Amino acid sequence: MPQEIEVWYLLPSLRKEIARVFIKDYNMKQKEVADILGVTEAAVSQYLSSKRAVELKFPKEELEQIKIAADKIVKNKSEAMEHLSSLSKKFMGNSKTICDLHRKYDTSVSHKCAICATH
Repeated sequence: MPQEIEVWYLLPSLRKEIARVFIKDYNMKQKEVADILGVTEAAVSQYLSSKRAVELKFPKEELEQIKIAADKIVKNKSEAMEHLSSLSKKFMGNSKTICDLHRKYDTSVSHKCAICATH
């Protein structure tokens, strides 16, 4: 189901990439990153050490969109969930990466499938 792909793989992967940007580009501490993203410090640590959210690899274009969203979040931390939701909708609607992951975990999904794109 596309919803399962979104919850189990996409959202954790988005949090992971945003956490990396926050720490690398903005020198934030894990505690601050955790507070902004609404996760535990342990989750942030696992994102950074690639122990969590490793199944989904974003292409360069999507990484750039994530970096732009991270910059917007830094400027207004209270809008973090809105930006995560917007990225999730965008990537679920038109990402070959998401479709490939869906097919990987559900072999019954056709190569012509458009379920995620219409989700």
